[in-house]
Amino acid sequence: MADLAARLAAFTQARIGLPRAGHALGTAATLAFDLAHAQARDAVHAAFDTGPLEAAFGAIVVHSAAPDRATYLQRPDLGRQLPAADAARLTKTGADTAIVVGDGLSATAVARHAVPLVTALRPLLGGVLAPIVAAHQARVALGDAIGAALGVDLLVMLIGERPGLSASDSLGAYITWQPRPGRHDSERNCVSNIRPPHGLDHETAAHRIAWLVHQARARRLTGIALKDESSADPRLPQAGHTIAP
Repeated sequence: MADLAARLAAFTQARIGLPRAGHALGTAATLAFDLAHAQARDAVHAAFDTGPLEAAFGAIVVHSAAPDRATYLQRPDLGRQLPAADAARLTKTGADTAIVVGDGLSATAVARHAVPLVTALRPLLGGVLAPIVAAHQARVALGDAIGAALGVDLLVMLIGERPGLSASDSLGAYITWQPRPGRHDSERNCVSNIRPPHGLDHETAAHRIAWLVHQARARRLTGIALKDESSADPRLPQAGHTIAP
């Protein structure tokens, strides 16, 4: 059984065949669990440092209606709302696609993966891209209000996913056609578990997201009617992109 557990453990971060001391877990396994729990809690409460996104891409920084982290965690609805003052800072530039980076439930994931993922993704998207937006205290649906303010047809929301006890730094990407307040989650596509080396690497994730973006433009929809078949179709249209002023 020990050999089987060791072989299975080579394929997953799940806790398999943990050593025991009597009726309890061994000390090393117990300490590792406590560390993973602490890392998950830290990821949820970590502050979102937008500096790297501003330095790399000139990101515009906005805040949801949640005034602080405690309120954000207790009032998910406020994390989906964009205050009028922040919406006024986002102008329609003629762009058709926007990338928004939100802290979500893991600013740790954003700090580790947002800049390299955006760097890999932008050359693949084609079209006219709006300026990058970095959003504090953000839920996924905050992107709908941001997309509406920018006047884009497509929105890619990169956001920290809910931490687990084996993944505290997972980034998710949500693609929405015609973003506007009131969109349902069934109207989005999601690429999740972006966290090399244990999840999707940045280049693979960028390809999947870009494939969905190109298909969304062609079909004028996202969500349950658009299936991710990017692995069966590795080609992307060879179209450059421009950045809206």
